[in-house]
Amino acid sequence: MSELSLTSTKPLSGLPALVGQITALLDKIPQSFLSLCARIFPAAVFWLSGETKVDGLHLKDSAVALFREEYALPLIDPTIAAYMAAFTEHFFPVLLVIGLASRFAALALLGMTLVIEIFVYPDAWPLHGVWATCFLVVIARGAGKFSLDHLIARHYGLAK
Repeated sequence: MSELSLTSTKPLSGLPALVGQITALLDKIPQSFLSLCARIFPAAVFWLSGETKVDGLHLKDSAVALFREEYALPLIDPTIAAYMAAFTEHFFPVLLVIGLASRFAALALLGMTLVIEIFVYPDAWPLHGVWATCFLVVIARGAGKFSLDHLIARHYGLAK
């Protein structure tokens, strides 16, 4: 029995050729650009959320009330949860934006996303899925060339 060839010797024309050209063009989008987007955009969402919880360097009373009344996380005091959330939503987004310890920062925010999805807003799974996908890109592929991680790796001869 002979195998069918998936490659054709006949040149493509018309719509298949156009699709092939567009696909080839899209294949040229650098992974570093994708990683940069996957770092910056969800980082902004978490940063802005963190900003709603603080007034300068102080936690707002409304943040604690939010964790006590609306979020009601099991097994954790609302005040501790509010402080942890405010810290997490400020610290890890900064790491993502500058590209330092990016995989660790993305993993931390992925964990927070899972907590939010499971315990707080389970019906928001489409949005949380987008965040999770961005974090998984960074976790799996790294921060890319536009990051301190890359500069550090290059300094030590570890950059790809």
